[in-house]
Amino acid sequence: MDYELFKKEVYKLTKIDLSSYKEKQMKRRIDALIAKNKFDGYASYVKGLQSSSELFEGFVNYLTINVSEFFRNPEQWQVLEDNILADLFQRQGKKLKIWSAACSTGDEPYSLVMLLSKHMPLSDIKIYATDIDSQILEKAKAGLYNEKSLKGVPKEFLDKYFTPVGKSNYQISDSIKKCVEFKKHNLLLDPYPKDMDLIVCRNVLIYFTDEAKYDVYKKFNEALKKDAYLFIGSTEQIIQYRELNFVSKKTFFYQKV
Repeated sequence: MDYELFKKEVYKLTKIDLSSYKEKQMKRRIDALIAKNKFDGYASYVKGLQSSSELFEGFVNYLTINVSEFFRNPEQWQVLEDNILADLFQRQGKKLKIWSAACSTGDEPYSLVMLLSKHMPLSDIKIYATDIDSQILEKAKAGLYNEKSLKGVPKEFLDKYFTPVGKSNYQISDSIKKCVEFKKHNLLLDPYPKDMDLIVCRNVLIYFTDEAKYDVYKKFNEALKKDAYLFIGSTEQIIQYRELNFVSKKTFFYQKV
């Protein structure tokens, strides 16, 4: 079995389209995983994925890039609060529809809840958070984090919303968890929600091909209300943003026109 056929088999099993990822990089990662699991090639590995749920979950977990931390790039969160949210509050009021796309282990949607809690009661906050990896979503729902993930959390939030567990882990409070609705979602395949005021999708699309990125950004634009915002990662930029019906408002922030 060659890599092309392997990609088709993976799609049948997982609905993850490996053709939308940079091939050289992804093939190298998969080849390393196959060797690590002591399979002799793509065909035997596919059989393993079909017969072992543990192997299958491990594969999906490995494919999805889960590097995450709370309030990653704090200066950008400051811009979000001072400029973007301030503008949205003024125009839309405080009941905002926010989507954290490819939310990984939940650090990002929970950071959004804490930031919003400075401006409104928790009972008024609802974040829609999605990821392709069900295992990662389970971790997000559990809300247990290593202290390394929390280095960017302001002390007021750490004291108020986290409980130490053992030597180096923390449990996020149920009051924050209740504000986030987690769902499985494939950015390349599934329908997008509508009428969003803010979409946050950071440091994920760097792993996609240019064609896949363009398609996702187009769908993000369609999912946003007029004048709503898209917040992307510090390693990303949208080259054809005008063509996609965006204006660049601040670095890493694009507004639908």
